[in-house]
Amino acid sequence: MKRVLMRVIGCFLALFLSFAVQAQTFRVSDIRVEGLQRVSAGTVFSAMPIRVGDVLTQADIQNATRELFKIGYFSDVAIKRDGDVLVLVIKERPAINKIELKGNKAIKTENLMDSLKDNNLSEGQIFQRATLEGITQALQREYVNQGRYGASVNIEIEDMPRNQVKVLVKIDEGSPSRIKQINIVGNSSYTEEELIDLFELKTTGMWSWISGNDKYNKEKMKGDLERIESWYMDRGYLNFKIDSSQISLSPDKAKIFITVNITEGDIYRVSDIELAGDPAIDEQIIRSMILMRKDQIFSQILMTTSEEYVTKRLGNEGYTFAKVEGMPERNDADKTVKITFFIEPGKRAYVNRINFRGNTKTVDEVLRREMRQMEGGSANSAQIENSKVRLERLGFFKEVKVENKEVPGTSDQIDVEYTVEEQPSGSMGLQVGYAQYSGLLFSASIQQNNWFGTGKQVGFSFSHNRYQTAYNFNYNDPYFTPDGVSRGMSLYYTKSDYGSYNVTPYSTNVYGGKLNFGYPISDIERIGFDIGLRSLEVEPTGYSSQEIIRSPFWNSTTGYITQAQYYELVQKLNNGIDFPNGIFTPQTYSEEMLNAPGFLDIYGDTFNDAQVSMYWLRSTLNRGVLANRGASQQLTFELSLPGGDLQYYKFDYTGQIFTPLTRSLTLRLHTRLGYAGAYGDLDELPFFEHYYAGGFGSVRGFERNTLGPRSSPQRTAVSTPTIWDDLNGDGDYIGDTGEVGGGAYILCEDPDEPGVGSSGQNGVIRICNPGELISDAVLGSTYTSRTRGAFGGNVLIQGGAEILFPLPFIKDQRSIQTTFFVDAGNVFDTDCGATQLNCYGVDIDRINASVGFGLTWISGFGPMTFSIAEPFKENEYDRTEVFQFSLGQTF
Repeated sequence: MKRVLMRVIGCFLALFLSFAVQAQTFRVSDIRVEGLQRVSAGTVFSAMPIRVGDVLTQADIQNATRELFKIGYFSDVAIKRDGDVLVLVIKERPAINKIELKGNKAIKTENLMDSLKDNNLSEGQIFQRATLEGITQALQREYVNQGRYGASVNIEIEDMPRNQVKVLVKIDEGSPSRIKQINIVGNSSYTEEELIDLFELKTTGMWSWISGNDKYNKEKMKGDLERIESWYMDRGYLNFKIDSSQISLSPDKAKIFITVNITEGDIYRVSDIELAGDPAIDEQIIRSMILMRKDQIFSQILMTTSEEYVTKRLGNEGYTFAKVEGMPERNDADKTVKITFFIEPGKRAYVNRINFRGNTKTVDEVLRREMRQMEGGSANSAQIENSKVRLERLGFFKEVKVENKEVPGTSDQIDVEYTVEEQPSGSMGLQVGYAQYSGLLFSASIQQNNWFGTGKQVGFSFSHNRYQTAYNFNYNDPYFTPDGVSRGMSLYYTKSDYGSYNVTPYSTNVYGGKLNFGYPISDIERIGFDIGLRSLEVEPTGYSSQEIIRSPFWNSTTGYITQAQYYELVQKLNNGIDFPNGIFTPQTYSEEMLNAPGFLDIYGDTFNDAQVSMYWLRSTLNRGVLANRGASQQLTFELSLPGGDLQYYKFDYTGQIFTPLTRSLTLRLHTRLGYAGAYGDLDELPFFEHYYAGGFGSVRGFERNTLGPRSSPQRTAVSTPTIWDDLNGDGDYIGDTGEVGGGAYILCEDPDEPGVGSSGQNGVIRICNPGELISDAVLGSTYTSRTRGAFGGNVLIQGGAEILFPLPFIKDQRSIQTTFFVDAGNVFDTDCGATQLNCYGVDIDRINASVGFGLTWISGFGPMTFSIAEPFKENEYDRTEVFQFSLGQTF
C-alpha cells in the first residue's frame, strides 16, 4: 500500500513540474532593453544568445544572464517577461571619465599614463574594483623600475554625472634607493673592478648627485648584464652565461645591493671559417671582409661586424635585402669553434621611387638634388646612405632616417623613403639696451639658410649704437648650376669705432661688395673663388696709437731749443735769474726731428682696393649644424690685387676632427692658423687687417680680441717757456702774469745727461731719443685700460680640445651640444714696435690657455652659446672673463 501511495505522489509531482515548465516556456515576439546610458543596444544584442522568435526555457534565461555579465559592462542584469516581450533591465558599471595623477615628479605624467595604457587601463574604460588594483600595481612597477621601492599609491574615486567616475591617483614617490654595493660572483679571468667598470649603474660616488648613476633602473641593469656578456663573448668565452642576478634591499629600502652570478667557461679558438649559401659576388672579396682568422680567439663582435661588412657590400651590388648570418659550431673536446657564414643575397633590387616625408618647409627639389642614388638604377646601399649623410649636412634637419620598402607585387624593386625632421635653419638676433659707454644699443639681424625652403641662403643685418652703424646683405645659391656650382654675392656698409671691441681706438668707414663662386671636386671636397671691391676710410681718434698716427701733434709755428739750452734755462730758473726775449731763441724743427710716423702718416687715410680669395674645403662632417662625427678642413688665400692702394696677403687654415670615445662621449680637436704680410709698395701689413684672439670662437675665458700685442702709448709734447722777464723783481715767475712766454719744444741730445727730467708719476715716462724732440708717454694701468686696447698681429695660432657629452635630463639632444673644453692660442707679430707691450714673435711659451664648460642651443632665434671658463695660462696684460654668452648669429 505504501509503495502504491509513493508512486501516485511521484506521478503527481512529475505532472505538476511538467505543467510548471510549460508555464515558463514562451516564444519571444520582441526584446526590450531598459537602463542603458552609455553602452549601445547593439552591444547588448550582440552578446545576447536569444533572438526574436526563439522559444525560451528557464535554462535559456540563465545562460543569457551569464553572457551579459561576461562582457563586464554591467553590475546587475535582470530578465523579465511582459507578455511575449522579453525585458532586459540593466544597471551599467560606471566608466572612468578621467584619471588624474598628483605627486609625481621623478616620472613624467605622460610616461605614467603610457604605462597605464600598456596595462589596458585608460580613460573611458569601465570601472571595476579590480581596476584600482591594476592601476596601483602598474604605477608601483614603474617606480620599482626606477629604484624607488618606497613609493606608494593611494586612489580616491569621485562620482560624476552620467554614471561616470573620476580616478584621483595620489603618489608618494619617496626617496630613490641608492646602490650601495655591486658584487660579481664566479669571475676568475677578470677582476671584479674591471667588470664593474662596464656597468652604467654605479655605487654612490662624488658626482652621483649630478649623473644619477647610483639610482637603480631595470633597463640600465639589463643593459649592464648584456655588456658583461658581450665582454666575455668578445674574448672567446663561448660558454659564458649569467646564472642569476639578485637585487636586495636594506630594511629601510634606502640601499640596494646587486649580486651577479656568472660562469665564465673556457676560451674557444676559431678552427675554420666557411661560407654557405649563395655568395653572389667573388668569394675572395667576401673573405677579405671577414675580420676573423683561423686559430684566432673567437670574438662575437668581430663575427657580427663581419656580417655587417658583407651585408653592406652585397647591398652596394644591389642586393638590398641580403641576409648574412655567422653560425658558430662548438667543439667542446678541443675548445674550438667552426664559423659558417650563411649568405642569402636575395634578388638584385632596383630603385622604383625615392620619396620624402616630413619636409614641411623644404621643397622636394632641395632634397632630391642631394641624392646620389638614382631612381631606376640598381639599389646601392652606400649611395643610399651617402644621400642620407648629405641631407644631414645641409643643417636644415634635426634628424634624417631612411627606409627601403619593397614595392608590392614585385620581387626586385624597392622604394627608398627618407623621413626628415625640420629644425630652425635661420637665426634672428635682436638687442635693445643701454650701456654706460655705448649708450642706447639697437641691433637686428636675420640669416636664413633655407630661404622659403629653396635651400638658398639670404641674410640681412642692421646694427646701430654710439660706436657702430652697419648694414649687410648676403645671398648664396648653392646650386646655381645643376652640378653643384654655387654663386653668391654680398653688399655691406660699416662705420665703426674699434675701441668698443677692445681694440686700440680708431674708426673706419667702409663699403663694398663681393661676388663668389664655388665648384665641387667631389662629394666631400670643394674649391671656391671670390672677388670684391672695397672703399675704406680710416679716421684716427684722440687716443689712436703711435702705430696708427704719429703723436703728439707738433705745431709747425712752435720752434725748439736744444737739450743743453733747456738745462741752462732750468738753472736760471732755479737761481732766480730771468731770461728776457733773445736769450733763448727757438729754431725751426725739421721732419727728421719728429718720432717715427704712423701707418696713416705714410699711406694716407683713404684706400680703394680689389680683393680676391681662393679656398679649398674638405668635409666629412655628419651634420651641417652641431656635428659630432667626421672631419673638416679649409685652406684660404686672400690677396689685395696690385694697382690698388693696399697690397697684402693672408693665409688661413681651419680644421677639426671628431673621434668617438664611448657611446656618449666624443672628442673634438680643432685649430685655426693664420699668417698675413705686405708686399709691393706696402712695407707693413695694414693694422686694420690684423688677427685678433680671445672670446667665442677663439680662446674662451679671455675678453674678446684682447690677446696678443698691444699698441704703443700715445705721446704728448714736452715744451718749455723761453722767456722770463722778472718785471716786479721778486726773483720768482710763479703766479706773475705777463712775465713768462715764448714756448718751445726740446731737442734731445743725450738721454743720460741731466736736464731731460722724468716724471715717473702716474705711469708717465719721458722719451728722449737723440736727434728727436722730447715727448711723454703714458704707460701702466692707464695704458692697459680699455682706451689702450689690443693691436693684433700678423700671426694667429689657436686650437683646442673638447669632449662632447649629453646633458642629463634632456630627452632630445639633437639641438643641444654641451662640451668640456680646453682652449689655447695667441696672436703674435713678426715686426713688433719698440714701444709695444705684450708683442712677441712666435713663441709657444706665450700661448694662453683656459679650461671650462660650454653649451650651444639651436633655438628658433638662432644659436645661443654660453661658456664658463677659467684661464690657467695667461700673460701679463691679458684680460680674463669667466662667463660669456652669445645670442643669435653674428654677421
